[in-house]
Amino acid sequence: MNTYLMIAFRIVSIMLLLLASTLLIMGKRPIGELPVFDLLTLVVMGSIVGADIAQPEIKHLPTAFAVVVLAVMQRCISFLIVKSTKARRMITFEPTIVIQDGQILLKNLKSVHYTVDDLLMLLREKNVFTLNQIDFCIVEASGNISVLKKAPYETPTVQELGVSTGKERGLPLAVILEGKFQRKNMMQLNKEEEEIIKYIRMFGYSRPEEIFVALMDPYGQLHISPYEK
Repeated sequence: MNTYLMIAFRIVSIMLLLLASTLLIMGKRPIGELPVFDLLTLVVMGSIVGADIAQPEIKHLPTAFAVVVLAVMQRCISFLIVKSTKARRMITFEPTIVIQDGQILLKNLKSVHYTVDDLLMLLREKNVFTLNQIDFCIVEASGNISVLKKAPYETPTVQELGVSTGKERGLPLAVILEGKFQRKNMMQLNKEEEEIIKYIRMFGYSRPEEIFVALMDPYGQLHISPYEK
């Protein structure tokens, strides 16, 4: 029984520490966009934590210390990468042009260890099916690709088309959330409770308690999601 309690304690304590360390390393970046060193750090952390949980005979405090050291080391390396171009080139991959003016640069493609099939698959995911549409294609440090299409194949913007949209877009804010008025958002929209109630009555609701979320943009457009009946 003591062994199981010890394992439970290890899981809770080390996972909290690992979570804090991972958030320190990743920030808000998705896993697929992590630099190589950051990804390696997470893999090593996972191996250390897995051994600590699965093998009770391994001492717990050295494992926790190893996780902290790895997290601190990663932060130091990140600081070095920001400060030193030379260090950045040694530790991370630089963006590599693999297509230019519709032509695959085979030498560059081999340098990033991509096959032509890999490249074509990634292009299809970008809705690009023919090479002659491409001005530049770049493999980023994360392994993702960025594609700049030639001008005739680019989707024109509203500004380029000279089309008037009537008015600028505004960010919708929640004025009711889980049946309660969101007064901070209402102040930003310059709306009072009585006004909001008038709006929701137009949609057939009499009380805010009937509404799960109501979003309003700066121009008074309201979207309501009621509670499921």
